[in-house]
Amino acid sequence: MGGMVRIFKLNLIAVFALGIFVGSLSLPVMAQDTGLHRLTPDQKVLANRMLTFMDDMDEKYFGRTEALNGGGDTEVQTPTTEYTNYDLRVTRGPVVEKLGRMKSEGLKNIPGRFDGVLTWGYFYALDFHPKTPLVGMLHATIVMQFYESGMELTGGFLGVMPGTRIDEDIDGLKQVMDAHFAADGKEDRLPLYRRLLCKGTEDTNEAFRRQPACVGASFYGPPVFPGDTAKSYDFIARAFDKFVGAYVDTIEKRANDPFTDEDIAEQDAMRKRWLIDQLFSDPFASKIVPFEVWSFQNMPPSIKF
Repeated sequence: MGGMVRIFKLNLIAVFALGIFVGSLSLPVMAQDTGLHRLTPDQKVLANRMLTFMDDMDEKYFGRTEALNGGGDTEVQTPTTEYTNYDLRVTRGPVVEKLGRMKSEGLKNIPGRFDGVLTWGYFYALDFHPKTPLVGMLHATIVMQFYESGMELTGGFLGVMPGTRIDEDIDGLKQVMDAHFAADGKEDRLPLYRRLLCKGTEDTNEAFRRQPACVGASFYGPPVFPGDTAKSYDFIARAFDKFVGAYVDTIEKRANDPFTDEDIAEQDAMRKRWLIDQLFSDPFASKIVPFEVWSFQNMPPSIKF
């Protein structure tokens, strides 16, 4: 192909061009949550905290993004499957090239994930793609689930996938997470959650794994506070806000710094790795969440091959 670069823009046409089966999706307006009545009083309090948190994070980080971009148009999609209602929001601009949010309401348990009947559950994710190649992409998630058996789960992922690695910025994010664990006396948990961040869970296909800087944390493992869902959730929610906030500070700091063609090449390689991870490694994107959903929400604006 000579020196030509093909840019793969992920849109609906690309779905069919790839020949990927994504199942049947309809597009109703996402209904108000109706599962709270099935929860115990304590669970209901915790679920409402999660619902409020998601709204607060939307307001805060879309607000910061629109301020950096000088405004911005927002696209919303609300697809649904047999198992999940999705509420997707994407904004684009000159500084944060793309910010995508996924809010998903679990309708029933997906076969093969856990035994039992899902009573109530929500998953929330923010994915940032800065224009500057000096700041990597951010993938930040938090999840809460309640089951009929009484099982309660909370988890999340806080990671940056660098293109060009600026040690000062990466170390700054590490210090934010180190300080968060230290403040709650949970330093002993941090090595485990860092290992899960870098390697993934047993469901992860390591050959196609994303390459995060190992400075955040993945809470897809044992609870932070065993036997106390409320404290574990609170810890993860505070970590989410601190880490995302520090990351957006980094975008603001580097937005006008000069960069090179080599930096662009590093960003291109990182963005391509993220696509490969979602297609072949991440157990949720590769096996559970339809391609039309995650490609709209978390993919970079363009991917070069």
